[in-house]
Amino acid sequence: MALMVKAGLGLDPWDVFHQGLAEHTGWRFGITTIVVGAAVLLLWLPMRQRPGVGTVSNVFVIGIAVDAALSWLPSPDPLAWRVTFMLSAVVLNAVAGGAYIGARLGPGPRDGLMTGLVRRTGRSVRLVRTTIEVTVLAVGFVLGGSIGLGTVVYALAIGPLVQVFLPLLAVPEHRPTRPTAPPAPLPAT
Repeated sequence: MALMVKAGLGLDPWDVFHQGLAEHTGWRFGITTIVVGAAVLLLWLPMRQRPGVGTVSNVFVIGIAVDAALSWLPSPDPLAWRVTFMLSAVVLNAVAGGAYIGARLGPGPRDGLMTGLVRRTGRSVRLVRTTIEVTVLAVGFVLGGSIGLGTVVYALAIGPLVQVFLPLLAVPEHRPTRPTAPPAPLPAT
């Protein structure tokens, strides 16, 4: 997230929203991410979604990490460095997505909102996810968030990249073993 912000070439839809909201509230970017994540978790209540430890960790760890990274990352000037930051951000976000989804400790707040709405409305994942992403992108843009080349690259690349990294980083699903029948007793001789 911090690399995308520092690149200044446009953000992913949720971060366009976070950035626009941060500009209007005066909150740091990471704090805004935490507040939005917590608010999205509240939307889970009527859908009876259940968070996991990964869900709650996602809210806090990402916000704290992005503020820390923003404080020490330089703002690159040459376009080549800005593009490098942006491309690195997309790939690293896909790695992170594959890792946290693959850990099976609960979806992030935004992913859980999507799955909850899919379950409650009966609509397709494609429709629900697209509606959410377009909505936060539009609201974020109106609030002053950055849209640009990075927004397009992220939108086109994140799905295929997560598809690559998820199987590589997924924790194998624990399947309970069936109890086996005890060995038949030996015939008496």
